[in-house]
Amino acid sequence: MVRRMTPKTTEVAPVEYKEEDYHDLRGLTGLPDALIEAHLKLYSGYVSNLNKLLQTLAGTDSGGPDWAEMQRRVGFEMNGMRLHELYFENLTPGGHGVSRDISQLLSDSWPSLSAWEKEFRAIGAMRGVGWAILYRDPLTQKLSNHWISLHQDGHPAGFTPILLMDVWEHAFTGMERARYIDAFFSNLNWETVDERLKFSR
Repeated sequence: MVRRMTPKTTEVAPVEYKEEDYHDLRGLTGLPDALIEAHLKLYSGYVSNLNKLLQTLAGTDSGGPDWAEMQRRVGFEMNGMRLHELYFENLTPGGHGVSRDISQLLSDSWPSLSAWEKEFRAIGAMRGVGWAILYRDPLTQKLSNHWISLHQDGHPAGFTPILLMDVWEHAFTGMERARYIDAFFSNLNWETVDERLKFSR
């Protein structure tokens, strides 16, 4: 019997991800510093778990059941890290106002800016845990709101995330969900959103 050799992933060194520093988010309107600190620790866990997972995968024969389960887990940990980074980046104490360009783009996809906000808030208020995300379709340039559940599920292929609101329960522990959504909008950094829109064109 000839034994088929399975190549190992150790042929390529795994990427090691570094935590971004978001400690300038102290003083957010309506979002206590202790809540943000706890949220940042959760983010740190995603970075740490992803690095450990990639390191373990690098030393595991590809194709086996253990390898397969770890490979499936990569998407959860990777997106858990990256979605939190995008979320923290679109927050700033006191927020920054909506530019005319963004208002126009939102009005191209909804009857008005307020109509977009009403829908985005409603998605964030839906039962369950997940993410409310505003995306841009690079083909049509249109914007659309989506509900994303387990980090890696439901992202429209090829779309660019423009604005993200975390609505897992850890994001608003000790608060009513509606009050959290109000606080999120009070601290929304539209300048970051504007940069993402320019980058996605």
